[in-house]
Amino acid sequence: MREQDKFRGCLIGGAAGDALGYAVENLSEEQIVRKYGAKGILGYDLSFGSGRISDDTQLTLFTATGLLGGTTRGLRRGIQASYTSYINDSYKDWLRTQTEPYPLKKAHHYSWLVNLPGMFVRRTPEIACISALRTGGGGTTKNAINQSAGCSGFVRTAPVGLYFCDRMQWIEKEVDRLGAEVAALTHGHVLGWLPAAAYTHIIRKIAQDGFAAEDACQDVLMKIGRYFPDNDDLPELTEKLEQAMDFARKPGYDLAAIHRLGEGKRANEVLGIAVYCALRYSGDFDRALIVAVNHGGKSDSAGSVTGSILGAALGYRNLPQKYAQKIELQDIILEVADDLWKDCPLDRSVPLEPVWEDKYVSMTYDE
Repeated sequence: MREQDKFRGCLIGGAAGDALGYAVENLSEEQIVRKYGAKGILGYDLSFGSGRISDDTQLTLFTATGLLGGTTRGLRRGIQASYTSYINDSYKDWLRTQTEPYPLKKAHHYSWLVNLPGMFVRRTPEIACISALRTGGGGTTKNAINQSAGCSGFVRTAPVGLYFCDRMQWIEKEVDRLGAEVAALTHGHVLGWLPAAAYTHIIRKIAQDGFAAEDACQDVLMKIGRYFPDNDDLPELTEKLEQAMDFARKPGYDLAAIHRLGEGKRANEVLGIAVYCALRYSGDFDRALIVAVNHGGKSDSAGSVTGSILGAALGYRNLPQKYAQKIELQDIILEVADDLWKDCPLDRSVPLEPVWEDKYVSMTYDE
C-alpha cells in the first residue's frame, strides 16, 4: 500500500540521520567525545537554526526529481528513455550546484532543484562522484565508469525503492536492478553498486509490503543471489549483512560491533552499520541514529541509511520531533516526498497540474 507517511518518514528520516552525522563526519571518536561529551553527539549541531544536510541528502533529492521527470516526459511524449538517463542528467545538474554560483546561467536543466539557493552549498561531496560526473557520468553495472566502492552511489537510492511501490508492472528484480544501475552511474566497483540493490529492496519491502526492517533484510539475503548470480563480490555483501544482523540480535558493545563491520570505507560497510543500528534499535529512532553516527567512519552516510530504513518503517508521524523539525531544506524534502508518493498521473487523459508542469516539464518551479 502506497502510504504518504512512509514516504515522508523515509526521506525525512534519512535527512535527519545525515544531518546528525554530518557534524561529526570528519572527526575521530576521541574528537567527538572531546567536543560533545562522553555520550557523543545527541542532537543536531545547529547552524543558523538548522541541522545541516550533506551531499547524501542533496543527491537523494536529485534522484527523486530524475525519476519524476522521466515519468512525466514519457507521459507527455508517449515515449520514454531509461530512468537512469534522466537521473544521470539530474545528477549533472547537482554537479553544477557544487561548481557554479547561484543562479545558474541560462541553459536547459533537468531538475527544478537548481532554482533553490539552498542547494548551492558544498558539503564534502565524494571525490569519485564529482569526478565521474565531470566526465558525464553514465556508468553501468556492465560498463564501469571507475572502480569506486564508496558509499555515495548507494546512499542516494532510497527514492527508487519508494517510487516503485505498488507499481506491479515493475517486478521486484527490475526495481533492485534499477537501484544498482543508479549507483553505477558514478560508482563502478561491484561493491559500490550492489549495496544499492539491497538498499532499494529493503526500502521497497518496508514501504510497499509493510515488512519489518529485519524481515526486509532477511528477504534480501534470500533473493539477491538470484537477482545477481555469478557475482564474485556477492559473498562479501551478504556476509556483511549477515554479520550485522547477528550482532543486532546479541548483547554487546555498539562501537565494537561497528568497528568489526568496518566503519564505512566501502558501501557494503555503511549498509552493514545501518542494518545493525536499524535492527538493534528498531523501536527507538533516537538511539538508532545516535549509535549510527558516533564513530570515526562515514557518520553522515551511516546515519542517512539508518534513518531512511527506520523512517520508512515507523512513518513520519512517529519520528521524534527533535529529528522531524529543524532540518535544512525540510519543506523541500517533504515536498519531494509528497511528489514521489503522488506521482505523475499515468492516465494521459488527465491534465497535469500547473505546479507539476513547472517542476517536471519546464523545470522553472522555485517555491
